[in-house]
Amino acid sequence: MKTSVKKIGWLLMAVLLVASLTACGSGNGKSASGGKFNSIEQIKKNDKIRIGVFADKPPFGYVDENGQNQGFDVYIAKRFAKDLLGDESKAEFVLVDAASRVAYLESNKVDIIMANFTVTDERKEKVDFALPYMKLSFGIVSPDSAPITSIDQLKEKGQKLIVAKGTTAETYFTKNYPDIELLKFDQYTEIFSALKDGRGAAIANDNTELIAWAKSNPGFTVTIPEFGGQDTIAPAVAKGNQELLDWINQELETLGQENYIHQAYNETLNSVYGEGFTDQLVVEGGKVE
Repeated sequence: MKTSVKKIGWLLMAVLLVASLTACGSGNGKSASGGKFNSIEQIKKNDKIRIGVFADKPPFGYVDENGQNQGFDVYIAKRFAKDLLGDESKAEFVLVDAASRVAYLESNKVDIIMANFTVTDERKEKVDFALPYMKLSFGIVSPDSAPITSIDQLKEKGQKLIVAKGTTAETYFTKNYPDIELLKFDQYTEIFSALKDGRGAAIANDNTELIAWAKSNPGFTVTIPEFGGQDTIAPAVAKGNQELLDWINQELETLGQENYIHQAYNETLNSVYGEGFTDQLVVEGGKVE
């Protein structure tokens, strides 16, 4: 009887050992929160890198009339794919919205998020941010017929501030101005429709996007162009995916030697903002000037 029990014990140990070796050799890892992520070895084996981008946030991430992903974030993401896998077409773009970015990394639906992701302390607890490639601040856009020129105006009765769920603007106003009523939407297209329809008095968001939108929408102006301090935009990976994080950081430093982020700006943002905004927006080589 004892011999039989011993044999069963040895068999169980053997099964566990094989399972452990199989897991180690799979090229996958686990994040600090218990979720899985793909190693660089697995990404190369898959012959694609899954990158989360926006579908509705021009000029940073959007889908054009031909169904192709375009924008500043996408331009840089394609270079990542080219340098890691030898071909920019091996970037598999996964469409995300602001509120789903963290969840897509935690559930291993993407390898990298390149969806205009602002670095915050709260987000750092859930994902790992690489070096930045852009800097920005908050802004407010409102109708020329009823301009919002101070945040205090939004405290008045009946005023509603429009924000996108999962954005730093939502977090900022929830924390610092709890008495301002927020009208929240999942998609960026929805927040702009809500402003045009008069459902809210203004939109609070990244000033970069609001400036671009107001330029192509007569009757609306970024009436508060900058507040809340300076933030940065950076790629993000699953918590604990140090290997991929190190690769991205090295890549950004290398791209800085050829002023590649400036090239990305010229190709995707210059027509919107002009030369005057380059130094205000671009972070080259991962170093904020």
